[in-house]
Amino acid sequence: MHSKEQKTEAFGRLLDLMDALRERCPWNAEQTMESIRPMTEEEVYELSDAVLRKDSGDICKEIGDMLYHLVFYARIAQEQGKFDITDCIDKVYGKMIFRHPHVFGPDGAVLEAGDAPSAKEIADTWELVKAREKDGNRTVMSGIPDSMPAILKALSMQEKARGCGFDWEKKEDVWDKVDEELGEVKEACSENDPSHMEEEFGDLLFAAINAARLYGVDPEAALSSTCRKFRRRFTYLEEKTIRKGRKLTDMTLAEMDAIWDEGKAAGL
Repeated sequence: MHSKEQKTEAFGRLLDLMDALRERCPWNAEQTMESIRPMTEEEVYELSDAVLRKDSGDICKEIGDMLYHLVFYARIAQEQGKFDITDCIDKVYGKMIFRHPHVFGPDGAVLEAGDAPSAKEIADTWELVKAREKDGNRTVMSGIPDSMPAILKALSMQEKARGCGFDWEKKEDVWDKVDEELGEVKEACSENDPSHMEEEFGDLLFAAINAARLYGVDPEAALSSTCRKFRRRFTYLEEKTIRKGRKLTDMTLAEMDAIWDEGKAAGL
Protein backbone atom coordinates (compact mmCIF):
# COMPACT_ATOMS: atom_id res chain seq x y z
CA MET A 1 0.00 0.00 0.00
CA HIS A 2 1.04 3.60 -0.52
CA SER A 3 2.31 5.99 2.12
CA LYS A 4 0.40 9.08 3.23
CA GLU A 5 2.85 11.22 1.25
CA GLN A 6 2.20 9.19 -1.90
CA LYS A 7 -1.55 9.49 -1.42
CA THR A 8 -1.29 13.25 -0.96
CA GLU A 9 0.90 13.53 -4.06
CA ALA A 10 -1.58 11.47 -6.11
CA PHE A 11 -4.46 13.73 -5.05
CA GLY A 12 -2.38 16.75 -6.04
CA ARG A 13 -1.82 15.24 -9.49
CA LEU A 14 -5.59 14.83 -9.87
CA LEU A 15 -6.10 18.51 -9.02
CA ASP A 16 -3.41 19.49 -11.55
CA LEU A 17 -5.08 17.28 -14.17
CA MET A 18 -8.43 18.99 -13.59
CA ASP A 19 -6.81 22.43 -13.87
CA ALA A 20 -5.26 21.49 -17.22
CA LEU A 21 -8.49 20.01 -18.58
CA ARG A 22 -10.59 23.02 -17.63
CA GLU A 23 -8.03 25.38 -19.16
CA ARG A 24 -7.01 23.45 -22.29
CA CYS A 25 -9.83 21.04 -23.27
CA PRO A 26 -12.83 22.71 -24.99
CA TRP A 27 -15.26 19.96 -23.93
CA ASN A 28 -14.22 20.03 -20.27
CA ALA A 29 -14.24 23.83 -20.28
CA GLU A 30 -17.88 23.84 -21.41
CA GLN A 31 -19.18 21.59 -18.65
CA THR A 32 -21.33 22.83 -15.78
CA MET A 33 -22.51 21.19 -12.58
CA GLU A 34 -25.84 20.58 -14.29
CA SER A 35 -24.28 18.97 -17.37
CA ILE A 36 -22.09 16.51 -15.45
CA ARG A 37 -24.79 15.58 -12.90
CA PRO A 38 -26.28 12.75 -15.03
CA MET A 39 -22.81 11.33 -15.60
CA THR A 40 -22.14 11.43 -11.87
CA GLU A 41 -25.34 9.48 -11.21
CA GLU A 42 -24.17 6.85 -13.71
CA GLU A 43 -20.81 6.61 -11.94
CA VAL A 44 -22.53 6.08 -8.58
CA TYR A 45 -24.47 3.13 -10.00
CA GLU A 46 -21.35 1.70 -11.63
CA LEU A 47 -19.58 1.82 -8.26
CA SER A 48 -22.60 0.24 -6.60
CA ASP A 49 -22.61 -2.59 -9.16
CA ALA A 50 -18.91 -3.20 -8.64
CA VAL A 51 -19.41 -3.42 -4.87
CA LEU A 52 -22.27 -5.89 -5.28
CA ARG A 53 -20.08 -8.01 -7.56
CA LYS A 54 -17.20 -7.76 -5.05
CA ASP A 55 -14.94 -6.89 -8.00
CA SER A 56 -12.02 -5.11 -6.34
CA GLY A 57 -10.51 -4.06 -9.68
CA ASP A 58 -13.71 -2.35 -10.81
CA ILE A 59 -14.31 -0.89 -7.34
CA CYS A 60 -10.88 0.73 -7.51
CA LYS A 61 -11.58 2.12 -10.98
CA GLU A 62 -15.04 3.44 -10.09
CA ILE A 63 -13.78 5.14 -6.91
CA GLY A 64 -11.28 6.93 -9.14
CA ASP A 65 -14.09 8.01 -11.47
CA MET A 66 -16.09 9.32 -8.51
CA LEU A 67 -13.09 11.26 -7.19
CA TYR A 68 -12.66 12.83 -10.62
CA HIS A 69 -16.29 13.98 -10.62
CA LEU A 70 -16.07 15.42 -7.11
CA VAL A 71 -12.94 17.36 -8.03
CA PHE A 72 -14.77 18.52 -11.19
CA TYR A 73 -17.63 20.02 -9.16
CA ALA A 74 -15.22 21.72 -6.77
CA ARG A 75 -13.19 23.20 -9.63
CA ILE A 76 -16.34 24.67 -11.24
CA ALA A 77 -17.35 26.20 -7.89
CA GLN A 78 -13.83 27.60 -7.49
CA GLU A 79 -14.11 29.35 -10.86
CA GLN A 80 -17.42 30.86 -9.70
CA GLY A 81 -15.76 32.12 -6.51
CA LYS A 82 -18.06 30.04 -4.29
CA PHE A 83 -15.72 27.47 -2.70
CA ASP A 84 -12.92 25.07 -3.58
CA ILE A 85 -11.96 21.49 -2.74
CA THR A 86 -10.31 22.54 0.52
CA ASP A 87 -13.60 23.98 1.77
CA CYS A 88 -15.33 20.69 0.91
CA ILE A 89 -12.74 18.67 2.83
CA ASP A 90 -12.83 21.06 5.79
CA LYS A 91 -16.62 20.76 6.02
CA VAL A 92 -16.67 16.97 6.08
CA TYR A 93 -13.66 16.92 8.43
CA GLY A 94 -15.38 19.18 10.95
CA LYS A 95 -18.65 17.26 10.61
CA MET A 96 -16.99 13.91 11.36
CA ILE A 97 -15.13 15.35 14.36
CA PHE A 98 -18.43 16.62 15.78
CA ARG A 99 -20.26 13.35 15.15
CA HIS A 100 -17.63 11.20 16.89
CA PRO A 101 -17.13 12.64 20.39
CA HIS A 102 -16.11 9.15 21.53
CA VAL A 103 -13.05 9.39 19.23
CA PHE A 104 -12.15 13.11 19.14
CA GLY A 105 -11.93 15.81 21.79
CA PRO A 106 -13.32 19.36 21.35
CA ASP A 107 -10.01 20.41 19.80
CA GLY A 108 -10.14 17.62 17.23
CA ALA A 109 -7.38 15.60 18.85
CA VAL A 110 -7.81 11.83 19.02
CA LEU A 111 -8.75 10.78 22.55
CA GLU A 112 -6.89 8.10 24.46
CA ALA A 113 -8.34 4.62 24.17
CA GLY A 114 -11.07 3.94 26.69
CA ASP A 115 -14.61 2.73 27.02
CA ALA A 116 -16.49 3.49 23.82
CA PRO A 117 -20.13 2.98 22.90
CA SER A 118 -20.99 -0.07 20.83
CA ALA A 119 -21.59 0.20 17.08
CA LYS A 120 -25.31 -0.30 17.75
CA GLU A 121 -25.40 2.47 20.38
CA ILE A 122 -23.70 4.85 17.94
CA ALA A 123 -26.14 3.97 15.14
CA ASP A 124 -29.15 4.26 17.45
CA THR A 125 -28.31 7.86 18.38
CA TRP A 126 -26.69 8.98 15.12
CA GLU A 127 -29.54 11.21 13.92
CA LEU A 128 -29.87 12.87 17.33
CA VAL A 129 -26.18 13.79 17.23
CA LYS A 130 -26.53 15.13 13.69
CA ALA A 131 -29.51 17.25 14.74
CA ARG A 132 -27.24 19.27 17.04
CA GLU A 133 -24.93 20.27 14.20
CA LYS A 134 -24.63 23.90 13.24
CA ASP A 135 -26.06 24.45 9.74
CA GLY A 136 -27.36 20.87 9.72
CA ASN A 137 -30.65 19.68 8.19
CA ARG A 138 -33.69 21.35 9.70
CA THR A 139 -35.49 18.04 10.11
CA VAL A 140 -34.32 14.44 10.21
CA MET A 141 -35.91 13.57 6.86
CA SER A 142 -35.02 16.80 5.03
CA GLY A 143 -31.60 15.47 4.05
CA ILE A 144 -33.08 12.70 1.90
CA PRO A 145 -33.21 13.75 -1.79
CA ASP A 146 -36.58 13.49 -3.53
CA SER A 147 -34.78 12.15 -6.62
CA MET A 148 -33.30 9.18 -4.75
CA PRO A 149 -34.58 5.79 -6.04
CA ALA A 150 -37.57 4.68 -4.00
CA ILE A 151 -36.03 1.56 -2.43
CA LEU A 152 -32.97 3.47 -1.28
CA LYS A 153 -35.16 6.37 -0.12
CA ALA A 154 -37.34 4.04 1.99
CA LEU A 155 -34.28 2.40 3.52
CA SER A 156 -32.69 5.75 4.26
CA MET A 157 -35.88 7.01 5.94
CA GLN A 158 -36.11 3.88 8.07
CA GLU A 159 -32.45 4.14 9.10
CA LYS A 160 -32.86 7.80 10.02
CA ALA A 161 -35.95 6.98 12.09
CA ARG A 162 -33.96 4.24 13.83
CA GLY A 163 -31.24 6.78 14.58
CA CYS A 164 -33.84 8.69 16.61
CA GLY A 165 -35.02 5.60 18.49
CA PHE A 166 -38.14 5.11 16.34
CA ASP A 167 -37.94 1.43 15.44
CA TRP A 168 -39.39 -1.98 16.26
CA GLU A 169 -38.36 -3.24 19.70
CA LYS A 170 -38.16 -6.79 18.33
CA LYS A 171 -37.52 -7.46 14.66
CA GLU A 172 -40.04 -10.31 14.67
CA ASP A 173 -42.82 -7.78 15.29
CA VAL A 174 -42.44 -6.43 11.77
CA TRP A 175 -44.21 -9.46 10.28
CA ASP A 176 -47.55 -8.39 11.75
CA LYS A 177 -47.15 -5.13 9.83
CA VAL A 178 -46.23 -6.94 6.60
CA ASP A 179 -49.28 -9.21 6.97
CA GLU A 180 -51.50 -6.21 7.71
CA GLU A 181 -50.29 -4.37 4.59
CA LEU A 182 -50.71 -7.48 2.44
CA GLY A 183 -54.33 -7.75 3.59
CA GLU A 184 -54.93 -4.11 2.74
CA VAL A 185 -53.45 -4.61 -0.72
CA LYS A 186 -55.84 -7.52 -1.38
CA GLU A 187 -58.76 -5.45 -0.15
CA ALA A 188 -57.81 -2.49 -2.36
CA CYS A 189 -57.44 -4.77 -5.39
CA SER A 190 -60.90 -6.20 -4.79
CA GLU A 191 -62.27 -2.64 -4.91
CA ASN A 192 -60.43 -2.05 -8.21
CA ASP A 193 -59.57 1.52 -7.16
CA PRO A 194 -56.25 2.42 -8.92
CA SER A 195 -55.37 5.20 -6.48
CA HIS A 196 -56.06 3.05 -3.42
CA MET A 197 -54.18 0.09 -4.93
CA GLU A 198 -51.11 2.27 -5.56
CA GLU A 199 -51.17 3.53 -2.00
CA GLU A 200 -51.47 0.06 -0.47
CA PHE A 201 -48.84 -1.51 -2.72
CA GLY A 202 -46.52 1.30 -1.62
CA ASP A 203 -47.25 0.54 2.03
CA LEU A 204 -46.59 -3.16 1.46
CA LEU A 205 -43.28 -2.51 -0.28
CA PHE A 206 -42.23 -0.11 2.49
CA ALA A 207 -43.03 -2.76 5.11
CA ALA A 208 -41.11 -5.43 3.17
CA ILE A 209 -38.07 -3.15 2.92
CA ASN A 210 -38.34 -2.53 6.66
CA ALA A 211 -38.37 -6.28 7.30
CA ALA A 212 -35.29 -6.79 5.13
CA ARG A 213 -33.48 -4.02 7.01
CA LEU A 214 -34.32 -5.49 10.40
CA TYR A 215 -32.97 -8.88 9.33
CA GLY A 216 -29.74 -7.40 8.00
CA VAL A 217 -30.59 -7.82 4.31
CA ASP A 218 -29.87 -5.01 1.85
CA PRO A 219 -33.17 -4.77 -0.08
CA GLU A 220 -31.51 -3.11 -3.07
CA ALA A 221 -28.92 -5.89 -3.31
CA ALA A 222 -31.58 -8.55 -2.75
CA LEU A 223 -33.85 -7.22 -5.51
CA SER A 224 -30.88 -6.72 -7.86
CA SER A 225 -29.91 -10.36 -7.30
CA THR A 226 -33.44 -11.49 -8.08
CA CYS A 227 -33.48 -9.37 -11.25
CA ARG A 228 -30.22 -10.94 -12.40
CA LYS A 229 -31.66 -14.39 -11.71
CA PHE A 230 -34.85 -13.58 -13.63
CA ARG A 231 -32.78 -12.30 -16.57
CA ARG A 232 -30.68 -15.49 -16.67
CA ARG A 233 -33.72 -17.76 -16.61
CA PHE A 234 -35.73 -15.72 -19.10
CA THR A 235 -32.74 -15.59 -21.46
CA TYR A 236 -32.47 -19.39 -21.19
CA LEU A 237 -36.17 -19.69 -22.01
CA GLU A 238 -35.75 -17.36 -24.97
CA GLU A 239 -32.69 -19.17 -26.33
CA LYS A 240 -34.26 -22.61 -26.00
CA THR A 241 -37.34 -21.37 -27.84
CA ILE A 242 -35.32 -19.89 -30.70
CA ARG A 243 -33.41 -23.16 -31.12
CA LYS A 244 -36.74 -24.94 -31.60
CA GLY A 245 -37.71 -22.43 -34.25
CA ARG A 246 -40.59 -21.10 -32.20
CA LYS A 247 -41.60 -17.72 -30.85
CA LEU A 248 -42.45 -17.13 -27.21
CA THR A 249 -45.77 -15.66 -28.28
CA ASP A 250 -46.67 -18.97 -29.96
CA MET A 251 -46.08 -21.05 -26.82
CA THR A 252 -48.46 -21.87 -24.01
CA LEU A 253 -47.65 -20.81 -20.47
CA ALA A 254 -47.24 -24.48 -19.50
CA GLU A 255 -44.62 -24.99 -22.23
CA MET A 256 -42.71 -21.90 -21.12
CA ASP A 257 -42.90 -22.99 -17.46
CA ALA A 258 -41.38 -26.35 -18.36
CA ILE A 259 -38.33 -24.70 -19.96
CA TRP A 260 -38.17 -22.19 -17.08
CA ASP A 261 -38.04 -25.04 -14.56
CA GLU A 262 -35.36 -26.72 -16.68
CA GLY A 263 -33.18 -23.63 -16.43
CA LYS A 264 -33.88 -23.38 -12.72
CA ALA A 265 -32.84 -27.01 -12.22
CA ALA A 266 -29.62 -26.24 -14.12
CA GLY A 267 -28.73 -23.67 -11.50
CA LEU A 268 -29.55 -20.55 -13.50
